[in-house]
Amino acid sequence: MDELELEFELHPQLQADCIVLGDLPLCRLLLMNDANYPWFILVPRRAEVTEIYHLSGKDQIQLTRESSFVAETLADAFAARKMNIAALGNMVPQLHVHHIVRYEKDPAWPGPVWGKVPAQPYTDEKIESIRQRLELLLQGELSFAPHN
Repeated sequence: MDELELEFELHPQLQADCIVLGDLPLCRLLLMNDANYPWFILVPRRAEVTEIYHLSGKDQIQLTRESSFVAETLADAFAARKMNIAALGNMVPQLHVHHIVRYEKDPAWPGPVWGKVPAQPYTDEKIESIRQRLELLLQGELSFAPHN
């Protein structure tokens, strides 16, 4: 583990809005606590990184691999019509990449999801169902033990 990973802390807004699902080799995988959309977020476990170009070349490649892997896995697991992937960071400066499964009948289609409808928190049962669905698909790729 390098020094930047040791100093990594999840931004307080991401902590408040998301459920930690586990870690890939570079990124922490989060579930946005909004049941309106299957909405996941990758956060590279590197301290004080706000832009992709702040990552080392090796980490940039790893982020691309993990993002592609997560997007494909989510598209299959949730039968996505479209995957929206974005790293905006206007409200939360810590580098994080949104992976949102979209459907033609979702509340915001075809527009962006932000602010369209109030967030609907997941039930504990639904969170466990999502964990199980992803665990089967990502077997060996993620540690689904919750982080403190």
